[in-house]
Amino acid sequence: MAELTKELFPVEESQQTPKSPPRPAPEPTGTPTVIVDDLHIVYRVYGATTDQEKGNAANALMRLLRRQGRPQMKEVHAVKGVSFVAYHGDAIGIVGRNGSGKSTLLRAIAGLLPPHKGAVYTDGQPSLLGVNAALMRELTGERNIVLGCYAMGMNPTQVKQRFDAIVDFSGIGDFVQFPMSTYSSGMGARLRFAIASAKTHDVLLIDEALATGDREFKRKSQERIKQMRAEAGTVFLVAHNLDVIEETCNRVIWLHKGKIRMDGDPETVLAAYNKG
Repeated sequence: MAELTKELFPVEESQQTPKSPPRPAPEPTGTPTVIVDDLHIVYRVYGATTDQEKGNAANALMRLLRRQGRPQMKEVHAVKGVSFVAYHGDAIGIVGRNGSGKSTLLRAIAGLLPPHKGAVYTDGQPSLLGVNAALMRELTGERNIVLGCYAMGMNPTQVKQRFDAIVDFSGIGDFVQFPMSTYSSGMGARLRFAIASAKTHDVLLIDEALATGDREFKRKSQERIKQMRAEAGTVFLVAHNLDVIEETCNRVIWLHKGKIRMDGDPETVLAAYNKG
C-alpha cells in the first residue's frame, strides 16, 4: 500500500524542504478515507488597492452613483497541486503560516470549495467544524444543540440521550437557556465542538475550534479526538498551538504557499517547521 501511495502521489521537488529531505508519511494502518489528488483551488477576490475601492456596500453604491465600474477581480491560487492519502484512525495536523492554504484545504475536503484542477475523494460525509461554524445566534444554546444534532442525522431519542453530555462537555452551564448572541467567543467555540463531537464522524475537520478554550477544555477535546480516532474515524486539525497538534495527532502536514512542504510524524515535521 505504501508503494502504491508513492506511485499515485509522488512528492514534487518544489514541495521538499531544502534544508533536509522530507521523511515519508507514516505507514498506512487502515482503509483510506480521504484521497487528495493533485488538488488546485483557485478563487476570485476583488482587487481593491485603496480604502475607497474596498468592496463593501456603501462604496459599491458610491461607485454606481459616480458611474464607476466594479473593482477588478483577481485570482488567488490558494492550493497548488496537493496530494496525500488519509486513513481510518489518522489524526492529521495541518500547520503553516497565515495564508498557506490550511483552511482552504479543509473547506475543499469538506466539499465546500470546488477544485480548479485535481480531485478529492472521501469515504463518508466529511464534517467541518470551525470557529465560525453555523449556529444560530438568535436561538438559545438548547435549541442549537437540538438542531445541530438533527443536522448530523440523530433522531429525537438520540438527541435526548446526549443532550446533558453535550452541555456538560461544553461547560456553558445555565447559559444553555440563553441566546447564543450572549455567549463569549470561547463559549461558542466550546459548544460547537461539543455538538460536533457528540457523534462519531467518518471524517471530522477541525479548523481552529480549540483555540479559544481554556486548559481543561483543551484536555477534554484532545481526549475526545483520541476517542474518535479509536472508533475508526479520521480527524484533520488546524491549530496555531503546536502543542495541541503534537499531543493529539499521529501525522502532520506542513503547507507552505499552498504546497506540501513536509508530511510525516509530528516530532520530525514540527521540528522542521519551527526552524523554518
